[in-house]
Amino acid sequence: MVSGIGVMSPKARVVDDFPCKIRELEHAWIPLSDGTRLATRTWLPEDAGETPVPAILEYIPYCKRDGTAARDEAMHPYFAGHGYAAVRVDLRGSGESEGLLLDEYLKQEQDDALEVIAWIADQPWCDGNVGMMGKSWGGFNGLQVAARRPPALRCIITVYSTDDRYADDIHYMGGCLLSENPDWAFTMFPALIRPPDPKLAGEAWRDIWQARLDAARPWIVDWLKHQRRDAFWKHGSVCEDYSAIQCPVFAVGGWADPYTNPVPRLLAGLTVPRKALVGPWGHQYPHQALPGPDAGFLQEALKWWDHWLKGVDNGVMDEPMLRVWMHGSEAPKARYEERAGHWVAEPVWPSPDIETRRFALNADGSSTGLEAEAAPERAIALSCPENLGCCTIMWGHNGDDAAECPVDQRPDDSLSLSFDSEPLGEDLPILGAPLVDLDLAADRPNALVAVRLSEVLPGGASALVSYGVLNLTHRDSHEAIEALEPGRRYRVQVRLNDNGHVFAAGNRIRVALSTALWPIVWPSPEPVTLTVYAGACSLALPVRRPRPEDDELAPLPPAEMSRMQDRTPLRRPDPQVLRVERDVASGFVTFVHEEDGGVVRIDRDGWTFGGKVTRCYRIHPDDPTSARIELSSVDEYGRDGELAVRVEATQLMTCDAENFQVQAKLDATENGLPVYSRSWLETIPRDGV
Repeated sequence: MVSGIGVMSPKARVVDDFPCKIRELEHAWIPLSDGTRLATRTWLPEDAGETPVPAILEYIPYCKRDGTAARDEAMHPYFAGHGYAAVRVDLRGSGESEGLLLDEYLKQEQDDALEVIAWIADQPWCDGNVGMMGKSWGGFNGLQVAARRPPALRCIITVYSTDDRYADDIHYMGGCLLSENPDWAFTMFPALIRPPDPKLAGEAWRDIWQARLDAARPWIVDWLKHQRRDAFWKHGSVCEDYSAIQCPVFAVGGWADPYTNPVPRLLAGLTVPRKALVGPWGHQYPHQALPGPDAGFLQEALKWWDHWLKGVDNGVMDEPMLRVWMHGSEAPKARYEERAGHWVAEPVWPSPDIETRRFALNADGSSTGLEAEAAPERAIALSCPENLGCCTIMWGHNGDDAAECPVDQRPDDSLSLSFDSEPLGEDLPILGAPLVDLDLAADRPNALVAVRLSEVLPGGASALVSYGVLNLTHRDSHEAIEALEPGRRYRVQVRLNDNGHVFAAGNRIRVALSTALWPIVWPSPEPVTLTVYAGACSLALPVRRPRPEDDELAPLPPAEMSRMQDRTPLRRPDPQVLRVERDVASGFVTFVHEEDGGVVRIDRDGWTFGGKVTRCYRIHPDDPTSARIELSSVDEYGRDGELAVRVEATQLMTCDAENFQVQAKLDATENGLPVYSRSWLETIPRDGV
């Protein structure tokens, strides 16, 4: 997943004066054994040819020429200025690189990476030591490549990534189909037919582009053909064998990012030297991210590189294994500049300072509540409108420069089965994954249950802390699924996302249960009524005992970055749109998300690029088979007076009770003339989803 890749925190200090003078190699080729060439952009200390230095590799498909150019310039020259060769490589089939990119995280991608690392280590400006880093896709393949153990790879930094491609990525959550699955597939759909810049790729640019056009296809079709946790998803999931990773790992996460859970799992599962940093940030590198407080991520990364790539005894491994931001209590809103809270640290993970505190989900007459002791059982019927969940926004909410943080949960809470505690007598800090055990029955063979954990403020506002979902056909396994027996009582556990949060004294804890969570997850095939047995259900919170060392924790350095190249806006972006529309006549509810990046020109070379995307998630409250996700985008690339490429894409996903259907279309023009047009129509059977 990637979003907002050009967004920069306005708080980061721009650094121009580095210990080393820098030279940039704007474009070069890495030859692979099969004849394919990968495109690179490299920043080096000026004297690296005479005094070789360690190298840092970032290896991603987001186009070094334009897609991540600003982000690259804000980071990689900083490393070069401190004595490293910073190498940014476009994956096979992306950017200016040759070949085809046919799916995410294929073995081919890893095989290429092994050759890339060997090539870098053999360059005259490299001393043979290589580190690998990346955010999102680059964080994924950093772990995956580390598990392949290339000899020159000494350590990695993995940011906002996952160790489990099925259960904890954009595809499925608790066995439920995430709407991010078709959404992210659509992001890559037109991106894969982006033309290479002729100025960099040379006369072969048109052949490269034509090959991409011929190979274009909507990835969502394949992803929907694997609705269980099979070999398709196990490939690239390093949780299958943590011991395969033998180099040190620095893992970074953010509470406003969807990849919150892998960091503690990596700390617990790996046996190599490791540490982690989890802040309040969204899906950006921490020196660029919102909400704040910001952090000097580049300085922290340098400490890691210096120790493991240069052998500097700087005490980085004497620091706590985990440094983490604990959110404080505050009113919910769509966008935060900074989050209330404080830093804490854990010397080891799992932490001996975390204990489980249980609350029973009780019902007495018409009232429900969270209580220390279980009350007598009471059966409660639960059936929710299919549009419930709009207050949670999206699975991939970023919390960066976008208004995408969860808002006040009260509208959704009112349609759910909610259990509130009494006002807390003292602060209650939690760190880890809340667990909810439920006794329930369903009236259909296929159903899901969603659980949201919120903090209720004295005025009634409900601030989301965490949530989780479970496809009840996956109650025992994501591989060997089993339909429900209508009316039969089951005991299930729903794991909520990890979080660090302090429930404030005087506030209440709320657990809200629902049979839908749209547009985060696709609905069940039929309307469902669950019977929840209050008194037999419970919430388990990972309560953290404060440590005296927390008050002695040294502050993180302020954010720094290197200077980006000048860009001229040719069309300024429209403001982001994120709204919920209700058609009173038909009853349909539509969640609309519009993002417009405008069009900019890179002043140094004249390359222009930009685009916009519209997402519409529509559903009828009474009909789960009315669910539809309609996506459209327009992307522009070129150079004034020389080249103007326009790519238009659409993708529509719908369903009935038995099948999913995907329609997609791509159109491309060059200098106003059509060069490509193709449509797809695919039907994929539902498999317990």
